[in-house]
Amino acid sequence: MTMISKEKAGYAMLGAIFFLFLATVPFSASAQTATQPSATRDELETRIKAKADELEKLNRDLEAKQEALRTTTDARVSLQKELSTIQYNINQLELSIKADEVTAQKLGLEVDSLTYDIRDIRNSIDDKKEGIGRLMLQMHERDSENLLMIFLKNTSLSAGLVEAQSITAVKDQLRKDIESLSILDKQLNTKVGQVTNKKEEIEQRKKNSVVRKSIVEDQKETRTTVLAETKNKEAVYQKEVSELQKQQDAVSDEIAKIEEQLRAAFDVGLLPTKRPGVFLWPITLVTDGGKGRVTQHFGEISKLYRGKPHNGLDIGAPIGTPVFAADDGTIIAVDNNDRTATKKYQYGKYILIRHGTNLTTIYAHLSRQVVQKGAQVKRGDIIGYSGSTGYATGPHLHFGVYWAQSVLMKSVPPAAGLVPVGVVVNGEDYL
Repeated sequence: MTMISKEKAGYAMLGAIFFLFLATVPFSASAQTATQPSATRDELETRIKAKADELEKLNRDLEAKQEALRTTTDARVSLQKELSTIQYNINQLELSIKADEVTAQKLGLEVDSLTYDIRDIRNSIDDKKEGIGRLMLQMHERDSENLLMIFLKNTSLSAGLVEAQSITAVKDQLRKDIESLSILDKQLNTKVGQVTNKKEEIEQRKKNSVVRKSIVEDQKETRTTVLAETKNKEAVYQKEVSELQKQQDAVSDEIAKIEEQLRAAFDVGLLPTKRPGVFLWPITLVTDGGKGRVTQHFGEISKLYRGKPHNGLDIGAPIGTPVFAADDGTIIAVDNNDRTATKKYQYGKYILIRHGTNLTTIYAHLSRQVVQKGAQVKRGDIIGYSGSTGYATGPHLHFGVYWAQSVLMKSVPPAAGLVPVGVVVNGEDYL
């Protein structure tokens, strides 16, 4: 290839790269056309800081309420304890609703702040494209000249060298500007993505608030029912608790018999290899910035289960805490084992998901279910909200894992609906 051909090929390559950006960058830039915020950058930063401080105080108050509720849960079963727990639940929900509101406001301010960043990047992109256009024009004007012609037309060798160096400098600057344009385009896409994510979180916070407000009404109705059924008398309440305990024991014994029979066909070789990360934690833990705390591990002995090993993982969390699908799967059951606000059995409101890993997961004691049987869910989708339905002493999520092939849906009176039974495995091996 001749020197002239090489130079022209180089110019053509740069031109192709530039026109590629002309085709792609304007598309990226037009992805965000937010209205200019009325507040200045500094004003927005001040407001964001104020909302962050307000949110921090709300979270401290929520933690204090949760600690008080944990203390109440440990107290002797009594009518007063039941009523106190309901009131704590209502207080926590109202604080969570306020936290959702403040968080949404803070996110909105952050979106406004990002609008300034996006504007600045788009202006830089426009300036850079204009500069590249000028450089391309200079190169086009000299496209017909080779080095020999440049030296021949100049009156001296030094003048020829200066012009040749000038052409090389233009070419080098063009390369740098195109690389810079690429970086700006990536920065723009990142900022636009951040805006999209924050807007989606704002919408989710609004949905959370709607759900939590409905749970508040449920708690108030539960309090009314408890007072009506017990006639606000401790003796009547204790009699109901004793009867409920006997009925729940019978339900547990029946489930244990069925599961013992199912274990006879259990083949551990059909389970996926034990390793962390197969499942997502269904509630975000305190250590990861959430509200969940492990309160009972798989296999632990508790008086609540008459000395029998626990068949799942309990995660304590404020009532109304979002519960996530541990992995992709199909919803195979959405049911409720409770008969009334006081006649509460086994899992209460629960969701069952079958996964492609030959495992099925259960999410129990929910206050709300927001999915339907037969639906396909993705890992991390919100499927419900934590609660204390079913046979539970306080708000928490019971997360259980079954060998999928063993799961059966059984009627176990007096529990309402159908109760899932199957060969349980240690879900913590997969979290």
